[in-house]
Amino acid sequence: MPPSTWNTAKAKVQGLLSVQRLRIAQQKKEAHAKGSRRDIALLLEKGKTESARVKVEAVINEDVNLELYELLELYCELLIARFGLLDQNTRDPDPGISEGVCSIIHAAPRTEVKELLVLRDMLMHKYGRDFSAAAMENRSGCVSERIMRKLVIETPSEELVDAYLGEIAKAYGVKWASASSITAAAQGSVVGGPSGSDTLESLPLYSREISDKLPDIPPTEDETGKPKASAGGKSHQTEHSKEETEDEFAVLARRFEELKKR
Repeated sequence: MPPSTWNTAKAKVQGLLSVQRLRIAQQKKEAHAKGSRRDIALLLEKGKTESARVKVEAVINEDVNLELYELLELYCELLIARFGLLDQNTRDPDPGISEGVCSIIHAAPRTEVKELLVLRDMLMHKYGRDFSAAAMENRSGCVSERIMRKLVIETPSEELVDAYLGEIAKAYGVKWASASSITAAAQGSVVGGPSGSDTLESLPLYSREISDKLPDIPPTEDETGKPKASAGGKSHQTEHSKEETEDEFAVLARRFEELKKR
């Protein structure tokens, strides 16, 4: 039972106990969530997606509750660090600790930490019934917005459930994809058109013949500069092209010499 009057020493000890118990509760919740994720991975591996979706909603709610515990732990540490402000003989808390006091009074009943509930009763007794009622109802918005968001009870969205399932499957090496991602991939393939192999098959015969004749490695400059000798009627054409190439080289050489003289 909480003391009938405000006791500075007991209030500080109660704050420290609340921090310790909140940390222990977080560790237990994390261990339980790890086991639940393993069970969900097994369900996905067995193809029981609907059962996994139901189970992952509980995991999401536990994660939100875990974040609530973390925030309350931070506010308890804040009150301990600023205990001089908390110990002032005033009916309203100092602005430096007002949000922490209101958040603990408002959210402590949503936890299973008895030490935090005792600290809440001590704070309510110190600041009076009117202030406590205003904090419980959050009349002036004194409770942290982050705390209020964690207290909202709602069904997780389908996108969030799919994201959780995807991360769990990835962490445990299970091959799984949501129905929405499969549908999006199928639509993307339709919009993007046929793949490269389909395009190659749809080409006319002469196009494929040309593509087959292309070399795997492009020729070097030495290879392109040296025409290959051929037999028969092609020898005359080769010699003619060689003479033209030599004439071009001669012209370039003369221009180069002129440039050097300038």
